[in-house]
Amino acid sequence: MTEFLNELSENQINYLKQQKKHKYIVGISRILILFSFLFLWEFTANVGIIDSFIFSSPSKIALCFWGMALDKSIFLHTNVTLYETILSFLLVTATSILVTILLWFSRRLSEILDPYLVVLNSLPKSALAPLLIVWLGATKTTIIVAGMSVAIFGSILNLYTSFMTVDPGKLKLIYTLGGNRRHALLKVVLPFSLPAIISNMKVNIGLCLVGVIIGEFLAAREGLGYLIIYASQVFKMDWLLMSILLLCLMATLLYSLINLLERWCRKHY
Repeated sequence: MTEFLNELSENQINYLKQQKKHKYIVGISRILILFSFLFLWEFTANVGIIDSFIFSSPSKIALCFWGMALDKSIFLHTNVTLYETILSFLLVTATSILVTILLWFSRRLSEILDPYLVVLNSLPKSALAPLLIVWLGATKTTIIVAGMSVAIFGSILNLYTSFMTVDPGKLKLIYTLGGNRRHALLKVVLPFSLPAIISNMKVNIGLCLVGVIIGEFLAAREGLGYLIIYASQVFKMDWLLMSILLLCLMATLLYSLINLLERWCRKHY
């Protein structure tokens, strides 16, 4: 018996070592791919294989960022886009949950609104941006609403689907024990739908960022979307590519924060 336990323990240790080695290899490989890409980009731009005026280069982008960091203009544009994205994301999350709860409470209302939600979700949201500018003006409110419009209808539909797939046996048990719809919502439906809510948040953060950038393309005087449009018009490709890279970093940061929230929820629920 002791030999069997020792063998099992050694197998567990070997397994953990293999898992650690696998994570190490994956991490190193990702870093090598990134630096290899940057090196090839810089090398081909310097020797003239690609036109550095059109494609820029990592060194030019770094110098551009440093110059805009010294006058703090890049932080202004980044903070504006980050603020608009986070606000639209929070509004989408809260509104979609509240509307889904309302639809769950009223089956008749959900049947009435279902075709409208489907149509609005399938509508190209970029077509709404010019209309929003006419209605609300070229303000931050318009950009935030544009960010919300990209994500909110799909979020409601996905959450409502999750609400409706709750185990009927658990709901019946709640009602049998004297509970009402509110108890069923708080004790069964919302805990069951928590993974769907987190999954929706992961999708919505990217969609809200897309909507905000669309709004900034059309109605902003500051923000990374405005910087991209301005840079494309005056052929400042360093600014344009730097803005795109900052958007990638922003999306990665926000997605990582939601992952942390997901891990916290798994530990406590």
